[in-house]
Amino acid sequence: MAGRAQPRRPAAPPGLLPLLLLLLSAAAIIPRGDGQNLVTEDVTVVEGDVATISCRVKNSDDSVIQLLNPNRQTIYFRDFRPLKDSRFQLVNFSNSELRVSLTNVSISDEGRYFCQLYTDPPQEIYTTITVLVPPRNLVIDIQKETAIEGEEIELNCTAMASRPATTIRWFKGNKELTGKSEVEQWSDMYTVTSQLVLKVGREDDGVPVICLVDHPAVKDLQTQRYLEVMYKPQVRVSQNYPVQGLTREGEPLELTCAAFGKPQPTEMRWLRVDDEMPQHVVVSGSNLLINNLNKTDNGTYRCEASNAVGKSHADYMLFVYDSRAGEEGAIHSVDHAVVGGVVAVVVFAMLCLLIILGRYFARHKGTYFTHEAKGADDAADADTAIINAEGGQNNSEEKKEYFI
Repeated sequence: MAGRAQPRRPAAPPGLLPLLLLLLSAAAIIPRGDGQNLVTEDVTVVEGDVATISCRVKNSDDSVIQLLNPNRQTIYFRDFRPLKDSRFQLVNFSNSELRVSLTNVSISDEGRYFCQLYTDPPQEIYTTITVLVPPRNLVIDIQKETAIEGEEIELNCTAMASRPATTIRWFKGNKELTGKSEVEQWSDMYTVTSQLVLKVGREDDGVPVICLVDHPAVKDLQTQRYLEVMYKPQVRVSQNYPVQGLTREGEPLELTCAAFGKPQPTEMRWLRVDDEMPQHVVVSGSNLLINNLNKTDNGTYRCEASNAVGKSHADYMLFVYDSRAGEEGAIHSVDHAVVGGVVAVVVFAMLCLLIILGRYFARHKGTYFTHEAKGADDAADADTAIINAEGGQNNSEEKKEYFI
């Protein structure tokens, strides 16, 4: 019996077969965990502290997460710890995160740690642990424990065994200074030494010089040394008597000398510059006394003080005035004031008199009287009045005029 004919499949169009083969090949290499992403962050930790490593999965499909150390040893597989290092502890485990802590971190723990996700093929990402080491010691060495004003001294500050290398800053009191640093590397550790050259004065005595460290592993690490500066005395002469008054003949004069230095002055003396000290001058320690001043005492008196550093002095210039110098000046000033007042009153009175006389003469200017028309008041006409005028024409030589 003849067999049943089988329908024939249409042949693939030319060019389509290679495309299908490419798609099948691509599908074979797509992992089952397609769409999942591993995420982690680098960790920086100070030696001795705790480092936390986190492996997180985005769009998780419950694939297995594991953590490996730099030697590719498994630390945690899911929530199980195959590595026998109790410093690693599980902090959190879920389908989307594996978080592990590492206590008491040391330099040997530094390196890359790998997060793996068991897809097909597996995914992997790494995180780097960086360990910071603060300086183990910070020391200031000073060239001279005690300096003399004007000298230059050298200070060195050393920060030992740090990672990374430290930055050293200098301060004198609140003022920052500039030093010169050198770095030495031993294996993975760094030692930094900074040198400061400082010229000191008496104002620096007792001032702290501070060495301060800038380092990411430590905050406010510093050390300091107090400067001790020796300086020669500062001398000052003051007048005790007379107090802010004239030094006059017959009166006393008392001076006091004060001196301060480091060390405190051990010797103090009075002398007269360019002349001998008068015999009647009494010197008692830091005091100088002249009981009865006279003009032969004029001159410059000097107080000198010295210590182990040097010698300094201060001068007082004495000028003796006459015994009545101050009084006569006061009398003369009073006399001048009285005379000036009297003159002012006289001038004012004369001005007033001149003003009054001026006004009076201005009012009576051009006014005068005569006796020529006396007896003519009752005349009937002008001719009769002239004839009847007192004295008539015959008495013309007796006519007089009066001006007021």
